[in-house]
Amino acid sequence: MSNSPVATGVAPRHPIRRALSFAVVALVVAVAVAAALVPRVVPGTLAGRDAGSLAAAVVFAASYFALALGKIPFLAIDRAGVALVGACLMVVAGALPLQEAYRAVDLDTITLLLGMMIVVASLRLSGFFAIATAWVMRRAHRPLVLLAAVATTSAVFSAFLVNDAICLVLSPLVLDLTLALKRRPAPYLLAVATASNVGSVATITGNPQNIMIGSFSRIPYTEFAAELAPVALAGLVLTIALIALIHRREFAGGARLAAPLPRIRANRFLIARALLATLAMVALFFAGQPPAKAAIIIGALLLLTRRVRSERVYAEIDWSLLLMFAGLFIIVAGAQHALLTPERIAAVGQLHLDRAPVLSAVTAVLSNLVSNVPAVLVLKPFIAPLADPARAWLTVAMASTLAGNFTVLGSIANLIVVQRAAARGVVIGFGDYFLVGAPLTLLTLGLGTLWLMR
Repeated sequence: MSNSPVATGVAPRHPIRRALSFAVVALVVAVAVAAALVPRVVPGTLAGRDAGSLAAAVVFAASYFALALGKIPFLAIDRAGVALVGACLMVVAGALPLQEAYRAVDLDTITLLLGMMIVVASLRLSGFFAIATAWVMRRAHRPLVLLAAVATTSAVFSAFLVNDAICLVLSPLVLDLTLALKRRPAPYLLAVATASNVGSVATITGNPQNIMIGSFSRIPYTEFAAELAPVALAGLVLTIALIALIHRREFAGGARLAAPLPRIRANRFLIARALLATLAMVALFFAGQPPAKAAIIIGALLLLTRRVRSERVYAEIDWSLLLMFAGLFIIVAGAQHALLTPERIAAVGQLHLDRAPVLSAVTAVLSNLVSNVPAVLVLKPFIAPLADPARAWLTVAMASTLAGNFTVLGSIANLIVVQRAAARGVVIGFGDYFLVGAPLTLLTLGLGTLWLMR
């Protein structure tokens, strides 16, 4: 018996949209291939000279649109796959020779991310985060105190250990904690997401875009923290106040919390070892050592143990994020190589990006259109010519990170929390998040911009 749509009487879902999606993908690939062939078929002609630039523009636009969506409709591909395909098409089109594509990948960023992921994995596998959650549970006897404790924990850890990883670890722990205490999980999970974004503003190692900015700008770790940690601290206070105000029914009445402590599986030796390594790493950051060097060395040394198999640590690493970064570096470098003439850079310079309010607004809007990491890469060529590039990079770091709180789609950290909650039957809708995230974003962006203008 046939299983075709005709035989079963079931029409294929969205056939026009599916056909359109496939046609666009085929067109982008065809343009890239044509760009490689045209200069050989008609060398020296206008078409031959312009084919690479046209293909670079098409591949760049298509890649960023797919990255903003997080997928290609009707294809089983994620952001990492999109970035890899886009990078390969840039090379195919001749926008960037293969050797230059290799050089376009910022190895400092990839190395620092990898080292941080190993450190966070070691902390989680040792049971440290579970013990920290139990510690909070024993001391947070009121809902408002619990909210403040959850937000502060998320912000402080995110400041040093990459917010995406912290949200991945804290979300299930906070879910278990709030359900055991018979409280509504949503406000506390919102605190995990928004506070992780706010806290990650503070340092170079707070989030992926700051890691990139630290590599591009060469701003010392201590100087970066001195400039942006006050913004993170003020943002944390605003986060707690806004969530408490918007979800005041959850925090009114001052009910006393009491619940049996969950059984914790932890290895005290591994906890002590991972904590010592983390403190050593942070100390090296503040001592002026290159963050990538410090993180990867500490991460590598943590693998030297007989108690945890290396495979368990590798399973905790977000390899797809590293792949996405490598692809994005090549996509942006290809577009920059093929499309950015000095005249175009000068034209963008007329937007007055040297003014903190303008740069902050442009960064925030771009971050919500294409996500914060791609936004930083797009802005990179326009920062170097500015009169004070270090101050401009700090503005981009602040705005791209805080803009991630505007909607649930604004950062990977938000999506991690929402998806982890949904898997346990706790729904945080777009509107639920926006009610807190939008005013928090506007307030913190204004505060951060004023601070950097001082």
